[in-house]
Amino acid sequence: MMEAKAEYKKYMKRKILSTAKVIFCQIFILILFISLWQILSDKGIINSFLCSSPKKVVTTIINLYKSNDLFVHVWVTLKEILISFGLGSLIGIVFAAFLWYSPFFSKVLDPYLTILNSLPKVSLGPIIIIWAGANQNSIILMALLISTISTIISVYVGFRHTNKTSIRLMQSFKANKFQIFTKVVFPANINTIISSLKINLSMTFVGVIMGELLVSKEGLGYLINYGSQVFNTNLVIAGVIMLGILTSILYFIILFIEKKVKKEW
Repeated sequence: MMEAKAEYKKYMKRKILSTAKVIFCQIFILILFISLWQILSDKGIINSFLCSSPKKVVTTIINLYKSNDLFVHVWVTLKEILISFGLGSLIGIVFAAFLWYSPFFSKVLDPYLTILNSLPKVSLGPIIIIWAGANQNSIILMALLISTISTIISVYVGFRHTNKTSIRLMQSFKANKFQIFTKVVFPANINTIISSLKINLSMTFVGVIMGELLVSKEGLGYLINYGSQVFNTNLVIAGVIMLGILTSILYFIILFIEKKVKKEW
C-alpha cells in the first residue's frame, strides 16, 4: 500500500514537472518572438511601417482604450460570437440527434449536408446580406450557417458510430430509442461533442470576422478592415492580436468545461 502511494506521488510529480516544462517553453517561445520582432524593427532590418512592432501595437491598444473604443469593438465581436456559437451548437446537436433517430431522413439529407459543408460559406455572404440586411443579423446568420453544418456532421458521425453492443444490450431490455439515446448514445459521445464545440468555436470566429469585414461598422473585424484601408498596420495587427486573445480565452473556457463534464460523466 505504501509503495503504491509512493509510486503515485512520483507519477504526479513527473506529470506536474512535464506540464511546467511545456508551459515554460510556450511562454519562452512567445517572449522570444516578441523580443526578436521588436529588435528587428528597432534595427531597421524589417520595415516597421509594414510589419509594425510590439511597442506600436501596445500603444495602439492603449489609445483605443483611452478613446473608449476598445471594449466597444471587443464586446460587439464577443456578442456576435456567443450568439452564433450558442445557437450553432444547440441546433447542430439537436439536428444530429434527429438524424440518428431517423435513419430515413439521415439518408435523404446526407448529400445536401455534404454539399453545404463543402460549399465555401463566405461565397453566400452577398446573398445573406440581401436577405438579412447590412447589419449584425447578417453577421450572426453567416457565422451560424458555418458553425451549424460542421456541428451537425461531426456530432452525427459520433452518434452513428456508438458502440453497437451497448445499443443491442439496451434493446434486449426493451428500451425505446429515447432511452437508448439518453442512456447510451449521448453519454458515449460527450468527448465527441466537446471536440465539436472546439471546432465550432473556430468556425464561428471565421464566420463573424468575415461578416464584420463585409458589413460591420463595429467589432474587431471592422478594426482590421479599416486599418487595412487606411494602411494602418499597427491597427490591423492590434486587431488580430486582440482577436487571438479573445479566441484563447473562449477556448480555455471550453477546456475548463470539458474537465468538469468528464468528472461528472
